Amino acid sequence: MARVVVDVMLKPEILDPQGQAVEGALARLGLAGVASVRQGKRFEIDLAGELDTATRAQLHELAGTLLSNPVIEDYSLRENVEDAS
Repeated sequence: MARVVVDVMLKPEILDPQGQAVEGALARLGLAGVASVRQGKRFEIDLAGELDTATRAQLHELAGTLLSNPVIEDYSLRENVEDAS
């Protein structure tokens, strides 16, 4: 069994109002020194078998089209993550 984690984040040049709201809340709750917060999303995909080249390529294609919006978001794909929590 293989686990793949896809992290999706807004591109740096895209305004992140949710991240800004969290940043403000952290300051109000007394957490000092927070320079910035960016909010994203994470997908954990468990595969029944091993991760081969074809599946890896398909996952990259799906991450770039289905799981993220390539106009405003970037994604990263991590393979064989032991403990994804």
